[in-house]
Amino acid sequence: MGEDVSRQQFTGADRVRFRSQVSRGTEAIARMLVEGLFTDHGRPPKPLLGMEVELNLIDAAGNPAMANAAVLDVIADPDYQTELGQFNVEINVAPRPFVGADTIGLEQALRGSLNRAEAAAATTGNHLVMIGMLPTLRDEHFRHHWISANPRYDLLNEQIFAARGEDLELDITGVELADDRDREHLRVTTDSILPEAACTSLQLHLRVAPEDFAAHWNAAQAVSGVQVAIAGNSPFLAGKALWHETRIPVFEQATDTRPLELKNQGVRPRVWFGERWINTIFDLFEENTRYFPALLPVSTDVDPLAVLDAGGIPELDELRLHNGTVYRWNRPVYDVVDGRAHLRVENRVLPAGPTVIDIMANAAFYYGVVRGLVDSEQPVWSQMSFDAARENLAAGAHWGMRAQLYWPDIGWVRPDELTLRKLLPLAERGLTSFGVSEKTRRRYLEVIRGRCLTQQTGSVWQRRAVAARERAGDSRAQALHGMLTDYTVLMHEGEPVHTWPTP
Repeated sequence: MGEDVSRQQFTGADRVRFRSQVSRGTEAIARMLVEGLFTDHGRPPKPLLGMEVELNLIDAAGNPAMANAAVLDVIADPDYQTELGQFNVEINVAPRPFVGADTIGLEQALRGSLNRAEAAAATTGNHLVMIGMLPTLRDEHFRHHWISANPRYDLLNEQIFAARGEDLELDITGVELADDRDREHLRVTTDSILPEAACTSLQLHLRVAPEDFAAHWNAAQAVSGVQVAIAGNSPFLAGKALWHETRIPVFEQATDTRPLELKNQGVRPRVWFGERWINTIFDLFEENTRYFPALLPVSTDVDPLAVLDAGGIPELDELRLHNGTVYRWNRPVYDVVDGRAHLRVENRVLPAGPTVIDIMANAAFYYGVVRGLVDSEQPVWSQMSFDAARENLAAGAHWGMRAQLYWPDIGWVRPDELTLRKLLPLAERGLTSFGVSEKTRRRYLEVIRGRCLTQQTGSVWQRRAVAARERAGDSRAQALHGMLTDYTVLMHEGEPVHTWPTP
């Protein structure tokens, strides 16, 4: 969401100045690309893996705990930060080389960090859960007063509702929980963007050379539908059984600045898959400038073009803040570290959890497939339409392993079959090209293979567990709480979700 902001009111002059600064920042990006001012990664680039994991807080009864300030105080680790809802925290994992056996080292470090954070949180009577959507969240948890204390969140909420001019409505029809069940329908109206906080994700970063950015972004877009289909972990919200990866429609609807009339006119949404394959990262920043008005028009006095003229590297604060409020599922990132600019692809489609090894397997599969697609002789994005990639994301999120996805040279295919036949070998080649060790490749890709063979994702397990409890006589609320209790135990035991038993 960009840097902390504190200004509570913006004038028309603020917006005009901010638009000008974003435009000049976009022009600066174009000049930097031409003049070769980004960090040289070598060819092929040496990958740096970075990730952010969003977590939910629950109390001893499994209800959302509105306690992130108290929990962060006792965790006392700068890697942990607030998120939008008081029932959320986020851990930022510092980038490290994605070669050799370093990835297994990252797994061990992440597991150790989460264990320490959980032990600290427990002293406050609360606990951390890695799950794409907390199943015990109810309508009342979306009220405005549960927004985190950081002023930027309340300001963002204010600006989104000012743009909408009306309350926000979630309207989602789910997938049958069992063959003998009807589809469930969620329709909720709220006065805050807190439904967005229900969407806890795994965000993967890959630093790439400027000349390679478009290929990596296109590849990430092409594989997004498969990612959510084989890693879904968000089937319940507000007591309803919805999509296998309900984060996708909830995030799209919870951050929508458009009233119905603007939707009907075809105005682009801020949560956006995009509308075309790209040729350069400049295409994306240009779209940000062209299509999206500012939400948080906070400007500096720094002229980025003057910084370039003086031989410096601009921070591009306005461009980065604006980019942080355009919620692409695969987002371009401009960053400056130690005075050197670099570019990253941020992959945002995946849910958090269920376990650390599942997270690492999802990351390895994504990085491997993207690299394999980039290295292919004929790019996949030259063989399929952009609309097909966008439809794959919706289908994968809706139906999970039962989705029908389109893939070149195959046609319509289920995600488990596509992964087993084509994408796992591609991921193996991609990880090998990255320099990832055989031990690491085998450890993580076997988790993906196991998921496809058993057809059990986190979402499938949750749905099966709730259905079983309801058949045994539990109410929906009892079934969700009981399932979450079992989920939390299995999450801490740490075995991959495809091996979890169904109650």
